[in-house]
Amino acid sequence: MKKLWHLALIGVLLFGSAALVAYHLLFGDLPDPQELPQHLAQPSVRITDREGRLLYDVIDANSGRNMTLPLAQIPLILRQATVATEDSSFYANPGVDLVGIVRAFWINLRGGEVLAGGSTITQQVSRNLLLTAEERSQRTLTRKLRESLLAWRVARAFSKDDILALYLNQMYYGALAYGVEAAAQTYFGKPATALTLAESALLVGLTQAPSAYNPFINPDAAKARQLVVLSLMLKAGSISQEEHDLAAREPLFYAAAPYPVNAPHFVMMVQAELDALFPAEAVYQSGGLTVRTTLNLDWQTQAEAIIAEQLFRLNNPPGGVSHRAGSAALVALDTRNGQVLALVGSPDYFDESSSGAINMAVTPRQPGSALKPIIYAAALSPDRPQLWTPATLLFDVRTAFLTHEGESYVPVNYDRNENGPVLLRTALASSLNIPAVLTLDAIGVQAALDFANDLGLTFPGDAQEYDLSLALGGGAVRLIDLTAAYAAFANGGARIQPGLILEVHDSRGDLRYAAPPPAPVQVMDARVAWLISDILSDNDARRLSFGGSSILNIDRIAAVKTGTTNDFHDNWTVGYTPDLAVGVWVGNAGNEPMQNVSGISGAGPIWHYFMRAALTGQPDQAFPQPPGLTSVEICTLSGLLPGDVCPYRQREWFIAGTQPTTTDAFFQEITIDKTTGLLATEETPAALRATQLVLDLPPLLHPWARAQGLALLDDLLLVSADAGSQSGTAALRLIYPDPNTIFRISPTLPRQTQQVRLAAVANAGTRQVTFWLDDAPLSTIDQPPFETWWPLSPGEHRVWAEGRDARGATVRTETVHFEVRLPEEVDEGPP
Repeated sequence: MKKLWHLALIGVLLFGSAALVAYHLLFGDLPDPQELPQHLAQPSVRITDREGRLLYDVIDANSGRNMTLPLAQIPLILRQATVATEDSSFYANPGVDLVGIVRAFWINLRGGEVLAGGSTITQQVSRNLLLTAEERSQRTLTRKLRESLLAWRVARAFSKDDILALYLNQMYYGALAYGVEAAAQTYFGKPATALTLAESALLVGLTQAPSAYNPFINPDAAKARQLVVLSLMLKAGSISQEEHDLAAREPLFYAAAPYPVNAPHFVMMVQAELDALFPAEAVYQSGGLTVRTTLNLDWQTQAEAIIAEQLFRLNNPPGGVSHRAGSAALVALDTRNGQVLALVGSPDYFDESSSGAINMAVTPRQPGSALKPIIYAAALSPDRPQLWTPATLLFDVRTAFLTHEGESYVPVNYDRNENGPVLLRTALASSLNIPAVLTLDAIGVQAALDFANDLGLTFPGDAQEYDLSLALGGGAVRLIDLTAAYAAFANGGARIQPGLILEVHDSRGDLRYAAPPPAPVQVMDARVAWLISDILSDNDARRLSFGGSSILNIDRIAAVKTGTTNDFHDNWTVGYTPDLAVGVWVGNAGNEPMQNVSGISGAGPIWHYFMRAALTGQPDQAFPQPPGLTSVEICTLSGLLPGDVCPYRQREWFIAGTQPTTTDAFFQEITIDKTTGLLATEETPAALRATQLVLDLPPLLHPWARAQGLALLDDLLLVSADAGSQSGTAALRLIYPDPNTIFRISPTLPRQTQQVRLAAVANAGTRQVTFWLDDAPLSTIDQPPFETWWPLSPGEHRVWAEGRDARGATVRTETVHFEVRLPEEVDEGPP
């Protein structure tokens, strides 16, 4: 008996030892439930607008999309659906399903592989968060036993609500969505708090087989699974029969895209900036990041809607032909700090037909006349040797310029008209092309490029590639850069850097990055900036080209400029108030030409309606005027101090010290003989004398003035003691043909009709102007207009003109070279 007792004791000890060894082998390496927080799916990088509203969740390719919610913020109906479907005894069981374990043991004995077996919510949390991926893939009794013990331990370490919260925030719902919040945004484009019963039931059904029940791919299967969930909820008493039936019939509307994104181009730019700020592991690990950006989502939504409406109007005009405008972009900046408040890179990021993925806010395009304020601001600098002012006189008449290639360049205005003498204010506000090129010619292309670069504008290629066409937008710039350059006019001449990110926090709420305070760099005299703003906000000054009631008026003080390129490839409108700068581009991403659409008709309405929407409720503000400016009355035609007979006057602003000191002499009052209309003589009786106002203009303006029917003093004077006295003006000048012009003889026109006009202008008193061609006199004209016609003859030719001024001295123009060529191909017709 004693021997049997010893044998039994030894057996017990051996069995106990074996059990301990088996336990250690099976369960010794189980992870500690307290390590569970270390294995959570990390929250995604959340990009929000300035108010914290979600723009996009940046998805980690390894961990997917995840957003966590406290259990109290998860709808009760969603919690009830989860418990009814996944673990109806959740709040009563010890964390494991003993019946399921027995079933698994029996199946294992029969087939060696666990093919079925229910898992509690606690088991699923334990398996998915604590076991390795390799072990999770095993379908054995060993894994089931390890999982069950681990779940029992987890149930002892955490409350039921904590475990349910872990499940709802960490379970995989398919489409790279982890947790109910990410799933709600992914499938329905709404937060979990806004889910209906029908939507909640569909999401709960996904966890059993996310790929099989994905509603984007298998909507019928997803619907069938949803009905199963609703039935289980009804059985559990979570919902009534009526609620069940209503939810079953409720139509489901899924998100338009699997990953909804607001302001997609802006978001992509933020992602690029994040990549520069943080290493990849810091962005996508260590708890994830929340990025609060500068964007105003309300403004962004308004901008997108306004762009869509305008493009529809352009492409669907009532009874008309489409303008073929396929794309548009908008940038809105805070002029004080450069924060990007709205950015639309295209009307539809996902529209491949219009190349919507191309961000036209950062794609260089030619700006047309929208570059003119930069040119004029450079000219107005008080540091230049030749001081220019808003009252500087410019000649808006046909003018030929020589490019650095030696070719003739003759700019024309948008409407093909000429306006004669115009002041700088009118020339800029009304966007006249010829005065702009005159201005660039005066300051130099390199100086203009340097000034533009100071404002943050960069042009592709070498500076030597650019010529006077730069004044009309002959160099590509980015919309965001041009808008920032205009912001410098609004803020008093400081260059700002557009900013996208305000701050970045980690998942614990700790600040990881804060945008540094703005560091504006003064690149322009504040008085020049104010003068440009004053000109661009002067509705009267732009009346010449745009009328008094154009789309550029927004019923408040705002400076604005348009731009249109040749063949309607691009059009722009860029404008600003003291606090807000907005730039708009309209065109085609592939650079295809539009059909007859300009900056005023294409981009203008977008700018107009966005500005009005964004500034609703804001007070009207004048541009703050810096010290050092003075207001002076001038004669409107010349920009000089008004003489006694100047009939048109206006007040103009000047940088102190640059105001005019010379009195206008364009307007002259003369006495004429009523009977002859000529100048009165000593013999003219007093009763026949009358005064008349005439213009004493420089010779270059004479052809324009005569075309307008204006009375010129030179046309009335036979001899003038002041002849040739105009400062800086040649006594005789050849105005046509332009230097280095190439004329080509047409094979389809009679040769005798193919002639070239030779024309010259002269100071008062100049007579007997002779045109010389190839060292031979061609024609002599005794009085203006001095012009003649010459029939084309092939070859290289030289032309100049000679005349005699009022003192009898010989005056001569410069020699102009031109060439006449035969047609390259002559169609002689059939033999």
